[in-house]
Amino acid sequence: MRNSHSLNRNADGASQGNPTDPNSKAACVFPNRGFCIFIDTIGDGVVPSVTSDKGKACIFATCSAAEREIADNMMTRLQEFMDGERDFDDAMTVEEYVMEVDQMPDGSIATEDGSTFR
Repeated sequence: MRNSHSLNRNADGASQGNPTDPNSKAACVFPNRGFCIFIDTIGDGVVPSVTSDKGKACIFATCSAAEREIADNMMTRLQEFMDGERDFDDAMTVEEYVMEVDQMPDGSIATEDGSTFR
């Protein structure tokens, strides 16, 4: 099972501009609020699980947009099970979750508990 999903496309609701406006591509005033998808790992603890092709955490404009990305990832895993590419337990397990974050001027993100990710 992969611990990180890499997006080569913009996720529905993802924004590099204003996270409150899913259509915004404008420069934003920092810190900027949004939502990221995380997963708990054994080696690294909590890490962003949905990243851009540049390795940066994807920031979603709304919690719902992030939840839809998790659902889309789960549907992919279920299809992989149906195609014989993944076992049932792995396909049915959802380990990702959404947290609200602040995006900082340097591109890093911070969670409410003070954890930061670059």
